[in-house]
Amino acid sequence: MAKMEVKSSLLDNMIGVGDMVLLEPLSEETFIDNLKKRFDHNEIYTYIGSVVISVNPYRSLPIYSPEKVEDYRNRNFYELSPHIFALSDEAYRSLRDQDKDQCILITGESGAGKTEASKLVMSYVAAVCGKGAEVNEVKEQLLQSNPVLEAFGNAKTVRNDNSSRFGKYMDIEFDFKGDPLGGVISNYLLEKSRVVKQPRGERNFHVFYQLLSGASEELLHKLKLERDFSRYNYLSLDSAKVNGVDDAANFRTVRNAMQIVGFMDHEAEAVLEVVAAVLKLGNIEFKPESRVNGLDESKIKDKNELKEICELTSIDQLVLERAFSFRTVEAKQEKVSTTLNVAQAYYARDALAKNLYSRLFSWLVNRINESIKAQTKVRKKVMGVLDIYGFEIFEDNSFEQFIINYCNEKLQQIFIELTLKEEQEEYIREDIEWTHIDYFNNAIICDLIENNTNGILAMLDEECLRPGTVTDETFLEKLNQVCATHQHFESRMSKCSRFLNDTTLPHSCFRIQHYAGKVLYQVEGFVDKNNDLLYRDLSQAMWKAGHALIKSLFPEGNPAKVNLKRPPTAGSQFKASVATLMKNLQTKNPNYIRCIKPNDKKAAHIFNESLVCHQIRYLGLLENVRVRRAGYAFRQAYEPCLERYKMLCKQTWPHWKGPARSGVEVLFNELEVPMEEYSFGRSKIFIRNPRTLFQLEDLRKQRLEDLATLIQKIYRGWKCRTHFLLMKKSQVVIAAWCRRYAQQKRYQQIKSSALVVQSYIRGWKARKLLRELKHQKRCKEAATTIAAYWHGTQVRREYRKFFRANAGKKIYEFTLQRIVQKYFLEMKNKMPSLSPIDKNWPSRPYLFLDSTHKELKRIFHLWRCKKYRDQFTDQQKLIYEEKLEASELFKDKKALYPSSVGQPFQGAYLEINKNPKYKKLKDAVEEKIIIAEVVNKINRANGKSTSRIFLLTNNNLLLADQKSGQIKSEVPLGDVTKVSMSSQNDGFFAVHLKEGSEAASKGDFLFSSDHLIEMATKLYRTTLSQTNQKLNIEISDEFLVQFRQDKVCVKFIQGNQKNGSVPTCKRKNNRLLEVAVP
Repeated sequence: MAKMEVKSSLLDNMIGVGDMVLLEPLSEETFIDNLKKRFDHNEIYTYIGSVVISVNPYRSLPIYSPEKVEDYRNRNFYELSPHIFALSDEAYRSLRDQDKDQCILITGESGAGKTEASKLVMSYVAAVCGKGAEVNEVKEQLLQSNPVLEAFGNAKTVRNDNSSRFGKYMDIEFDFKGDPLGGVISNYLLEKSRVVKQPRGERNFHVFYQLLSGASEELLHKLKLERDFSRYNYLSLDSAKVNGVDDAANFRTVRNAMQIVGFMDHEAEAVLEVVAAVLKLGNIEFKPESRVNGLDESKIKDKNELKEICELTSIDQLVLERAFSFRTVEAKQEKVSTTLNVAQAYYARDALAKNLYSRLFSWLVNRINESIKAQTKVRKKVMGVLDIYGFEIFEDNSFEQFIINYCNEKLQQIFIELTLKEEQEEYIREDIEWTHIDYFNNAIICDLIENNTNGILAMLDEECLRPGTVTDETFLEKLNQVCATHQHFESRMSKCSRFLNDTTLPHSCFRIQHYAGKVLYQVEGFVDKNNDLLYRDLSQAMWKAGHALIKSLFPEGNPAKVNLKRPPTAGSQFKASVATLMKNLQTKNPNYIRCIKPNDKKAAHIFNESLVCHQIRYLGLLENVRVRRAGYAFRQAYEPCLERYKMLCKQTWPHWKGPARSGVEVLFNELEVPMEEYSFGRSKIFIRNPRTLFQLEDLRKQRLEDLATLIQKIYRGWKCRTHFLLMKKSQVVIAAWCRRYAQQKRYQQIKSSALVVQSYIRGWKARKLLRELKHQKRCKEAATTIAAYWHGTQVRREYRKFFRANAGKKIYEFTLQRIVQKYFLEMKNKMPSLSPIDKNWPSRPYLFLDSTHKELKRIFHLWRCKKYRDQFTDQQKLIYEEKLEASELFKDKKALYPSSVGQPFQGAYLEINKNPKYKKLKDAVEEKIIIAEVVNKINRANGKSTSRIFLLTNNNLLLADQKSGQIKSEVPLGDVTKVSMSSQNDGFFAVHLKEGSEAASKGDFLFSSDHLIEMATKLYRTTLSQTNQKLNIEISDEFLVQFRQDKVCVKFIQGNQKNGSVPTCKRKNNRLLEVAVP
């Protein structure tokens, strides 16, 4: 049977439905149920066609490992289960291979995981693109820009511990190979009001807490700060500490990231000084004072904080104090100065803090762009990543929510347009008939907000610029006049009577029906927030600062560039930024990630269906599915389609020989799928209804079970046959072994029986012989005993008369024998150790044994010396012979000798055979190397030394360059006549050469070495071995050395050295070299 190739697919082992386009039936309830089912099984990603829905799990999942990156690398989008890596890979490959600029739009509300999603996209692209030192540096800078921007632009909110309080769009630039070259970051609408006030349960921006927690005491003292959060009015205390967040460690991470991105030390210090100044601005408080003319003015209560701010920023204290108390208004040629009351002073203080921090953040973005921008001017491919706030509906919605929702309206508009455009292009490309799709076009809502004539933003700007009394109420009245008849605008005060009885609509509010639902906006603060007014006196005070960074943040404060025109409003600036962003996005191929927050508790395993339903509505996900399903719900290339379903038709199974399209046509005809349910494109088959696809999947599942049963049947038959044959073969082998064993056992029994019989017979014969021999022996012993007694009697009778005369001599000899025997027995127990250097010996017990005692000591010492020598290897014998030779040559002659006794003679101090640096030198020397050591060769001209490699072989003495290994000199041992050295504690020695030899053309050699005794000894022994002549070793504190044609006297003197205990050599004149020995 042919081997079947198995491929993974989105449809394999699917939990719920991996692609919402295939959801059947499609409704809000089934949509949410499918998301919940996948969420409960840790499947947080789901597709809507090419759109990825990401549900925040609020915990770490093992789905982002390097192995996962490799799984999704260069794979088809629908080939594996839904994942953010699949979308990232699709976008990257389209950019690299098809030369299409890409953008990845990440949307969702706060806490849905947008920032983490953007990090995952960037980390995946960094992992799959090219490698190399420069490329890795660019990738590291792009990745490390995130911690810096998060510290200054993110904050803890009730919904998210790391909520982005600004919109970020990053263009990552690639070369033609797909390697990153750099990037450009754009930021949108930093929530600067958070600097001066935070809602209950929320924090200010991370950097304030990180600085106070992680900075050293020295840095805090320099910035005039204290570690206690309660000392600063701008920091909320109820949420100062966040569980699981280490602000001190994050501060170190931010400082390290700033270094990697390219911030200089003085730039980082300047940024922290501005942050400290913002913190301390919140501690400035004012008190009211009445002037003579009856006007109220304000004064600073405690000027110590003001003084420290001025020291930090190098601003004249009087200038800043006046800017907090007075406001100068210029009109044409006139200047009018008015005092500020306490409320206005606090407004000025907070406005300065917000503007200072907001401009610092913009400067940080620009500074990061300078570091990460592409250095080359070649044509670049671009991948944009948009991480921006999602649609916001709070209990109290103000100006910030209004412009955020306006941005989301524009993104929804471009999303629908680009999705429809992509669908239409694919239908045209595949030659499928395009049918018009009805969908809600939110252009009417965008026009309500951004119309240049009667749009809400235009009327807000007009109201801000209008002379006279301007309040939020007058702005609302104007809206009621202009927008009353608009079908998406509602207000209780409008002239349209349909809302007069709507009690849910307060008087000071208006409501807009966005694509995601109705949002009620409180008009209070719209005018002030749109004005974003900073008094000119404060701008000028900041420009006068000696702090270079602060001065650069307020260019409008320069008196030479006074511009009487009002600065653009916040709304108009944001509208222009959004227009630029939309224009940028329309030039790129879009990829979408829709982030969803499953619960408000930031807890794992909790899925709040009502909260998810709310997000699904304002993200327009159902609308997206309907647009995608309006034509054909599913499309697939012919090759993977045929590969997946070929087992459903006998003609296509197991292999189809013709084109893939023909195989799919045969397959669908065989299955009798209705013609209206599918269409054939150029390269894909389009299936209209998901039910058709699921029917195919059910048939495939049943067929796979049948195939599995068939495979099991064949396998079990083969297994049983194989087992039977194996059992049969085993039975034959076992029977043979059993018969063999039975015969062996019978033979052993017969053999053992024969041996027993033999042993009994031999035993009987042996016992009989033994009895005969014992009888003969007893007879012989008896005769011998009788004869002995008889002879003894005869002798005693004969010698009785001589016994008394010899008794004393016998007693003496016996006593002496016993004393000597006792002496030797005691010596046996008192023997000293076998060490040749042990001089202990037992004392002499008797005087008459003196010579014996000494001779025995001498013999024992010679014996233990021989035993000790027998333990030596040939190598050790050679070493001791060399040591003995050195003792004979230098003992009591050279002061350096005693220090060399304990040092083993190694010879090869340079591992020439192992070190690749000396390969050339190793190849040049063919003989065995006896000595390989680095010596200092004394220069003939000035007495300075040069490092040389000293090599001694069996026949030659060689000198080589230490760096290159090149041989400089080669001297046959027969040309060496003498070695001279001093008697002092130095390593200098001269090698004298035979006059007239080729090696002596440049004269004798003068060296300095740390192993002088070893080198001289080995040179002496090698010369004696090769020439049979003893080498003359001259030891004198003054000797002559032949340098070319001159003879120079080398003289050794005692002297104090500047460089410690190292001897030095100096050329005194043409005839004298003086060596100073410490």
